[in-house]
Order: sequence, then structure tokens, then C-alpha cells
Amino acid sequence: MKLKLDLHDIFNRGTEIDKALRGIIDEAIQRKATLVEIIPGKGSGQLKKKVLRFLDQKEIKQLYHRVEKDGDNWGRLFVHFRFDAPTGRRGRGR
Repeated sequence: MKLKLDLHDIFNRGTEIDKALRGIIDEAIQRKATLVEIIPGKGSGQLKKKVLRFLDQKEIKQLYHRVEKDGDNWGRLFVHFRFDAPTGRRGRGR
């Protein structure tokens, strides 16, 4: 399952961006989605940097497997989740 978050509509509202990012991460965990596509857009790159800083927070980073920057479209990121690992880190508060 793949989820998608387009940040174009809220690009200039910092707290809403954080809420939307946390919401899509929580939804991915709840629905056991293996991939979340986040679209910060191309623009100046500041929104993409904000998204990457959010994903790099210790409490968020432990919830997903890895982040991939799209090589064909630099205005898009992929967050990969892995739920099949027997001792995985997905949402267990470690």
C-alpha cells in the first residue's frame, strides 16, 4: 500500500506542515503502508529541507525504514516502512 501527501496547499504554514507529516506517518503505521510519497514541490527547496529535518528527528526516524530522494523528480520524497522484521522499530516506542 502506498500513501501520498502533497504539501503544495500548505507550503507556508509551518505548524500545519508538521501536523500533516506526523499524520501521514501515523496513518502509514496504522494501515501498514510500505511507502509514503511526500511532495514538497520543487520551488526553492526550503520546504523539502523542512520535511527532511522533520523526518530526521529521533522520535520520527525510529518509525520508518529509510527515506529515498526521487532521482527523476527532486520535488518528491519516498519514505519506506518495513513491518515484516521480527524485531522492528515501527511505533513500539523504542
